Amino acid sequence: MTTKTESALTFPCDFPLKIMGRASEDFDALVVGIVLRHVGAVREGAISVRASSGGSYVSVTVTVQAESQAQLDALYRELSGHERILMVL
Repeated sequence: MTTKTESALTFPCDFPLKIMGRASEDFDALVVGIVLRHVGAVREGAISVRASSGGSYVSVTVTVQAESQAQLDALYRELSGHERILMVL
């Protein structure tokens, strides 16, 4: 017997991801590069970058057009598995 995993999301949908890591000149480019491999393109204004109050950390929020739960799972796995990425929400 096979079981189907249900998703609370209805696809396609806009899905925001918040990715955090140590501040560096290329952290946002690293994050966007990974995201683009999975979603192809993002709309204008879909990316925002914010530094922590002390400047040691940065968060990159990217809103993607998600096509499936499998796509989101693969994107999350690659982001969370990268050595420079500390947290993905």
